[in-house]
Amino acid sequence: MAGRASAFAVLQPTAPAAAVRRPPLAADTGAVTVEAALALCALTIFLALALGTLTAVAQTMRCTDAARELARLAARGEPDRGRAVAARLAPSGARLELMQDGDTVTATVSLRLTGSLPMMVSGRAVAALETAAVP
Repeated sequence: MAGRASAFAVLQPTAPAAAVRRPPLAADTGAVTVEAALALCALTIFLALALGTLTAVAQTMRCTDAARELARLAARGEPDRGRAVAARLAPSGARLELMQDGDTVTATVSLRLTGSLPMMVSGRAVAALETAAVP
């Protein structure tokens, strides 16, 4: 029986082998924290650019609507009323321009954006001058 006991003792794991085993993230020295911080920064920048883009599109649409009304009313012979309507439709701080070239009028409404996307947006409309109705 002595032979069996010695063979059994050889097959058992020894204590030093168990001491070598480390937790799975023991070599991690903060890399996950740095990666998470970089991901949050990238997400913040992406959201700021997306919000700025949506704002720019919305302001461009407002400028285009204001330019359309200004050109339409100026073509009918009511440029002062057109400026008043366009000023209400345009974003605050927008610049209104009205030019007549031959038998057309061109209205341009522009606005300098601030914030995450500092840029200039504008809307432009052209209308043919209406002639007075002859009875």
